[in-house]
Amino acid sequence: MEQPKPFKVKVQLLCGGEIAFGPGKADLLETIAREGSISGAGRALGISYRRTWQLVDMMNRCWAERLVETLHGGGRERGARVTPFGESVLAHYRATEARLAADAAASLAVLLRDLRPAPLPAKAGADSPAAEATGADRAGKRRR
Repeated sequence: MEQPKPFKVKVQLLCGGEIAFGPGKADLLETIAREGSISGAGRALGISYRRTWQLVDMMNRCWAERLVETLHGGGRERGARVTPFGESVLAHYRATEARLAADAAASLAVLLRDLRPAPLPAKAGADSPAAEATGADRAGKRRR
């Protein structure tokens, strides 16, 4: 089993105030390509039907060309597919993610050297700094 990386690089491309593309939408595009259906991709990813359609609609409204197109009719030609433009956006995005992760690993090597593999256990009975500052106990009740 592959060890998790001690850092996470998250790239989001913005269109106005909206996220036009990011890791979740990249995963959605890959799943639409595999499933051949927007609703099937949502099921595979554990996303509601409505939310899946909202994400596809946002992607399609943010880019110069559609990333996903729906196919109407019966038989093999129904469902959805990632357009050639969508495939290009996805490929460039994944390449950018990989390059940034590699650059970050090199830049963060000094910090990662001193990073613990997991947090130390909390001291028994110790309240959080926020509770200490407010004078509240673990249950959120004010101490006298």
